[in-house]
Amino acid sequence: MWKRLPLYVKILIGMGLGIIAGMLAVYFNFTKFTNDWIKPWGSVFLNLLKLIAMPLIFVSLVKGISSLSNISKLSRIGLKTISLYVISTIIAVSFGLLLVNNFEPGNTFPDHKKTELQERFGSAVIVKKDQAESLKEESPLQFIVDIVPDNFFKAATDNSKMLQVIFFAILFGIAMVILEDKKVKVVREFFNGIDAIILKIIDLIMLFAPYGVFALIAGLIVDFSGDIDLFTALGYYAITVVGGLLIMIFLIYPLLLKIFTPIKYTDFYKAISPAQLLAFSTSSSAATLPVTMECVENKMGVSNEVASFVLPVGVTINMDGTSCYQAIAAVFIAQVFGVNLDIYDQLIIVVTATLASIGTPGVPGGSIVMLIIVLTSVGIPIEGLALILGIDRPLDMLRTVVNVTGDATVSTIVAKTEGKLNYNPKIIIKKI
Repeated sequence: MWKRLPLYVKILIGMGLGIIAGMLAVYFNFTKFTNDWIKPWGSVFLNLLKLIAMPLIFVSLVKGISSLSNISKLSRIGLKTISLYVISTIIAVSFGLLLVNNFEPGNTFPDHKKTELQERFGSAVIVKKDQAESLKEESPLQFIVDIVPDNFFKAATDNSKMLQVIFFAILFGIAMVILEDKKVKVVREFFNGIDAIILKIIDLIMLFAPYGVFALIAGLIVDFSGDIDLFTALGYYAITVVGGLLIMIFLIYPLLLKIFTPIKYTDFYKAISPAQLLAFSTSSSAATLPVTMECVENKMGVSNEVASFVLPVGVTINMDGTSCYQAIAAVFIAQVFGVNLDIYDQLIIVVTATLASIGTPGVPGGSIVMLIIVLTSVGIPIEGLALILGIDRPLDMLRTVVNVTGDATVSTIVAKTEGKLNYNPKIIIKKI
């Protein structure tokens, strides 16, 4: 029976049992047993996620960028596509930060709990303060200097240097696009194979997720002494994430359609609703791709020339829902642990979440791996992942809907600007 349960149900069960185990450990004073024999398995799970983060971001980015050679080496359509995807991702991250900074779901914790956490992670906070002070003495362009690595292999051994790895991956991918296909054919096939292996590794890691979540939550409850405020904050966090995702679906995308196309947003959502439903049920934009293409081409009138490029690339580099979630989750965890994020830190979150979302695979669980990149980039304790893993799958379902909707929106806009959109409201109504 356990094998037949969906992964998200298993994770929810793991979280529930972790809560019960943590509460019982606090009540019967089994805190030492929990910390010695249960909590370490949560650390193993976190280490597995960190282990795969670096190769995943590098291989996914190289594979996604090198696919641009399908339309003659960064053609006009490719440039429009990437620009729109990056702009929409930045908008998503910005709205996420706006919501989480205004509603402050992590600040529902009492001050004495924040003080305990600050003491526990005090050394990390001091390091961040020292770094902030040193930045005041550096050139305003030091941020750009730090992105460019002087040694790729050295950067690849340090998860805090993710931006440097991303830079090299982009440079590597562009070089593959520029070179003749026959010269990079073997390399492209190699990266396709490595990408498949990494995705399979993620699948294997996620099989351990229910047990890892159980251990993390049990240890966290013991650390928090069973404080009910933990769950109140988690509820506010979920509401904030859902709010950000709904803003993207019902405000940002309709606004973009109104500005750039003649399509009514009601017709648009009627046309792509099958893809949205599939995305919600599978939590995989990659699995939804065939249905998305069918809806965009046959119902919206986007030409195959545009849809066949924009949508597959979108599966790789357009993750508006994921980037919005990453921004909210990062600041939420920082608020819970009492880590103050200044403007510079939040700018890093915008950049890192945007670039990390580009490398997020369109499969369930991929966004959790990428969230580590965002957390480590600004020194937020990744142990805070235990707070959000239990409800990640339901939120992941809605995030995937946002991602697929964003892909369809961008493909429609690109088709319109290229004169490749055959929009006919009667056809949309008839085919739905």
